[in-house]
Amino acid sequence: MTNDTATAATAAAGTALPLAPGPWALDPFHSSVNFTIRHLGIAKVRGRFERLEAELFVGERVEDVRVSATVDLASVDTGNADRDAHVRASDLLDVEKRPTMTYRSTRVSGEGEDWTMEGELTIGDVTRPVSLAVEFGGLVDVPMDGSRHAGFEATGEIRRGDFGLDFAPGLLGDVVKIQLDMQFVEPKEA
Repeated sequence: MTNDTATAATAAAGTALPLAPGPWALDPFHSSVNFTIRHLGIAKVRGRFERLEAELFVGERVEDVRVSATVDLASVDTGNADRDAHVRASDLLDVEKRPTMTYRSTRVSGEGEDWTMEGELTIGDVTRPVSLAVEFGGLVDVPMDGSRHAGFEATGEIRRGDFGLDFAPGLLGDVVKIQLDMQFVEPKEA
């Protein structure tokens, strides 16, 4: 689909979507969920989650765009195996009780490269609204197989206490900064 076709398909909505309608599949090899949290209030610890699933459904209008994602919390990787084991334990994340973190968009707005995605984040049995700033990185046709990929970066932050994860106060900061780098593959029907 050319940008002119995408623009015509969504002109009625007022904001042109450069993406073909339909379900876009996650490219897991070029996608990541990263986080940063303060340790002792003086330094940052960075980490990522290795296992995630995500879906992007693009409708004819911006109002029809939906995103959902599920992250396996046991796949946490901070670059230190002992620390990762402790983060998974019952006194911290307790991945036996809270195996996943899920996000469901409720509204997408914006244009060009800058978008905002409102949604609901669920960790364990707690769900809270979370807003993400989304940068559209663009579209590219992959020479090896001719598939079209779309790239996005989404950033935001959550407060651990809002999700009942208020362990280790003073040791760990309450604010967790989130950065998602995602690639999705255009539906074959497009």
